[in-house]
Order: sequence, then C-alpha cells, then structure tokens
Amino acid sequence: MKETSLVVEDLQFSLRRSKARKTVGITVERDGTLILSAPENTPDHLLREVVEEKREWIYTKLAKKELLFKPRPAKEFVDGEGFFYLGRSYRLQLVDPVDQNGKKRPTLRLHRGYFELRRDEVHRGREHFIRWYREHAHPWLQRKVDLWKYRLGVQPTEVRVMDLGYRWGSCGASGNLNFHWRTILLPASIVEYVVAHELAHLHQPHHTPQFWEHLDRAMPDYVRRKQWLAENGGEYGL
Repeated sequence: MKETSLVVEDLQFSLRRSKARKTVGITVERDGTLILSAPENTPDHLLREVVEEKREWIYTKLAKKELLFKPRPAKEFVDGEGFFYLGRSYRLQLVDPVDQNGKKRPTLRLHRGYFELRRDEVHRGREHFIRWYREHAHPWLQRKVDLWKYRLGVQPTEVRVMDLGYRWGSCGASGNLNFHWRTILLPASIVEYVVAHELAHLHQPHHTPQFWEHLDRAMPDYVRRKQWLAENGGEYGL
C-alpha cells in the first residue's frame, strides 16, 4: 500500500492506494484525520470528483467533531467585550432594562458605536446575538446577491440565513442560496466573496476549472479573498 496526500480546497487527505482496493472510499477518523482509500491507478481528477460529491457529508462529519475551525474562548457577555459585525469589533455595554425616561429598552441593539444588551438578558446573550445577526444578515446578503447575480449571469430563487455548521454557504439544486449567520461578522469584501462563490455554483455546481474561471471573470481578486477567509475566518464567531 502506498500512502501520500491529496489536498482538495480546504480538505487534506491521507491518500492510500492499494492493488487490492476496488472502489474509492473516504474515512473521517476520530481525531478528524481524513483518509482517502483508492485502487492503485485511480487518477487524481477522479479522486477529486469523489471528494466533491462527498463534500457535504465530510463537512457534516467534521462539524460533529468540531475540528474544522480553531477553538475560541466562549463569550462572557460582559462590559467591554468585543463582538464583530461586518469585520469591525464593537464593544458591549450592559444597560438597564428601562432608560431614564422610563421607556423599555430593546433587548439588543447596535447604538452609537456600541452593542447594548440589557442586563436582565445577559443569561441569554448568545441567543439574542444570533437572532440579531440573522435579522441583519438577510437584507444585507439579499442586496449583495441582487448585485452579484448579474455579474455572474445567474438567477437564484431564494436567500436564506441559517446555521450551516462549519460551512459559510451552500447552494441548493433548486437555486436556493443558504448562508451561515456568521457571514455577517466577516469584513464586507469577504462576505461578497462568499456570495459570489455560491452564486457561481448556479453556473457550475462543482469546483471544476470552469467554476473558478467563471468566478475569476466576475471577481478577479477572488484568490486573495478566498485565502483571507481560509486563514482568518475561524476567528469570527460567537
């Protein structure tokens, strides 16, 4: 058995070729190691096709193991703590439930350069931030989709914001575009890359050379943005 390695986008496999092997198989080990087993003379392009077909399954397995992103300290929701929105970190201010005029304050809002969270809702801080991010992500992403769809020559059917585990976005066969609510934490230019990337999948569903060529025509600096996301995206979470 020969063992080498194969890298497909953000996934790295230990490649094991064997004369006795009849089919290509993928294994996700307990520690998150990816193993690609294949017949001895299987060409690399066929291996990459298998990985593309199994990509969603692989991400799901990795998500369960919480290994695809670097671990981050849990948010404490205390005064002065930073929370990202479109690439900028805003400090948190805890406020009383009622303002000086006796008016009830919103549970969470971005106000005068600070996130304001009511003190009586700190115990549900993560829940409130996720809801706020989702509510603000959808109209922002919809505007970007409406802009970039013309540049890429495609017509999506719906934009949805949800928890996608360890993926930034996905594209359904029906033309639906799904984005993780965490995308709105990233710098705007990087979110635009995620949007353009998923739109390009409406033209070419797999990461073929034609896919990257199509994306390159619409976004000539996509490589820089893609690399930034791979290197820094794990820092943008909650």
